[in-house]
Amino acid sequence: MKRVVCVLTATFALTAMAASAAGTTGKGWISDSMCGAKHSASAPNKACVQKCIAGGEKPVFVDAKNTVWTIDNPDAVKSFYGDQVKVSMTTNATAKSVHITSVAAAQ
Repeated sequence: MKRVVCVLTATFALTAMAASAAGTTGKGWISDSMCGAKHSASAPNKACVQKCIAGGEKPVFVDAKNTVWTIDNPDAVKSFYGDQVKVSMTTNATAKSVHITSVAAAQ
């Protein structure tokens, strides 16, 4: 019985880890860690975002629900500071971070 419980627990844990790291796509914008979602999706202040990032703030992804996600590979969005984007990403909900696998300007 203990063996069955251990196997089921291990299976559940691995399934949960795989689900939390699932790839997804989303629309949002690239902001900075100081302002986050303060810039609106319809008018992200590109100049402010660029100035803040140049001053040492980190780029972040803000999704359509205004959730701010840290980007664990910030070089992937270097050309999109302050822009609305569509991204393919892997999310880590526990750490509230994303790994961007592709990014393009939103249309």
